[in-house]
Amino acid sequence: MKKTPYERVKLARDSTRPTGLDYIKHIFTGFHEMHGDRRFADDPAIAGGIAWLRETPVTVIAIEKGHTAKERTFRNFGAPKPEGYRKALRLMKQAEKFGRPIVCFIDTSGAYCGIDAEERGQGQAIAENLMEMTTLCVPVISILIGEGGSGGALALAVADRVWMLENAVYSVISPEGCASILWKDSGKAETAAASLKLTAEDARSLGIVERILSEQDIGKKEFYDRIRDLLSRELKSLSADMNLIANRYNRFRSIGTDAINKESI
Repeated sequence: MKKTPYERVKLARDSTRPTGLDYIKHIFTGFHEMHGDRRFADDPAIAGGIAWLRETPVTVIAIEKGHTAKERTFRNFGAPKPEGYRKALRLMKQAEKFGRPIVCFIDTSGAYCGIDAEERGQGQAIAENLMEMTTLCVPVISILIGEGGSGGALALAVADRVWMLENAVYSVISPEGCASILWKDSGKAETAAASLKLTAEDARSLGIVERILSEQDIGKKEFYDRIRDLLSRELKSLSADMNLIANRYNRFRSIGTDAINKESI
């Protein structure tokens, strides 16, 4: 039976679901984590570093929620602060310098919105990532593995290829937040979720993502092996693209145009 959009939201938030570090552990080898934004601090909500994808050195970056209550508290429930986004950008620029492809795993309800984050330039940090990622001269693949919330997710998703797991969600706002604004009642989150077009199928129909990844055997060796194979093939193809930056630009310029054209016919 097909799941409703809000049922998919609940699945995307499930604490037993594989997190970014789980993907890094099972898909890549030789992961060496790097810390700090060289300005303020290290943000554990974003983990990143250098690893091997088979014979290819890559930079991997993940928004990490953790599984247990202790882990989730330490990781700030996957809500990055400005220093997290600046760390991610530092690693991406380093990858560009040394010619390494970049793979991002995204799972966040949104960027941290506390006053300390705002004081340190949360909006600017996200905006800088959006701007800089458009001109990276190395291949970038971003995968939404759980929640993809607002600019907090988009800050790591300006990529050549954006993929989603079948029960992941991608939205400008949470269903509860949307319901609170529109109807002053967060209890209408299910209704909001149905209107937000947040499922993987919605995102693909709008041209926001290119591929929906099956969750068959999720968390098992076969699941990670399948994603490793897909990443290897796609990065090899992108590495041969002589018009990488222009194609990335055109990718984002064309989002939604097919849907608009269909509506106008």
